[in-house]
Amino acid sequence: MDLFCGRILLNKDGEQVDPEEALQNKIVGLYFSAGWCSPCRDFTPILCDFYTELVEESEQAAQFEIVFISSDKSPEDMVDYMHDMHGDWLALPWHDPYKHDLKKKYSVTAVPKLVVVKQNGEVITDKGRKQIRAKGLACFRTWLEVADVFQNFTSK
Repeated sequence: MDLFCGRILLNKDGEQVDPEEALQNKIVGLYFSAGWCSPCRDFTPILCDFYTELVEESEQAAQFEIVFISSDKSPEDMVDYMHDMHGDWLALPWHDPYKHDLKKKYSVTAVPKLVVVKQNGEVITDKGRKQIRAKGLACFRTWLEVADVFQNFTSK
C-alpha cells in the first residue's frame, strides 16, 4: 500500500508487520483515536464488532483492514487502549512522526475519526464512523463499489 510504503506497522501483540503485505488489495480504515477520549471509547466497540463480522466471521474475509493512528499521551497508554478495547487490527507505532502527516493529510482535528481510503490513500469517505453507526455492515458494500480492489466479498 502506497500510503505506508517504507513504514512498519504493529499488530495487537506488538509484532512488526509489513504494510505492503498486510494491506495489499484492501480497503483501509484509518482510525484516529485515543484511550483518554470518551467518544472514542464509545465507538471503538462498535468498530470492533464491524471489523469482526467483516473479517473474522464472514465465510470469506472481506478486503478490509484498520490501521490505528494513536492520539494517546504515551506509548504505554496506546498499548493499554489497544489491549483493552481494540480488535485484531494494525497500528502505526506511537513514536512514528508520520501520524502527524496523516492527521494533516486527512484534516483530522478531533478524535475519533475513521477515514476510509483506497490502496493509494485516496479518500473513499471521511465519515466512516457516522456511516458505520447509521448503516452497519451495509456501508462496506458502498465502499467496495468505489475502492478499486479485487472483490471476493459476498454479503450474507
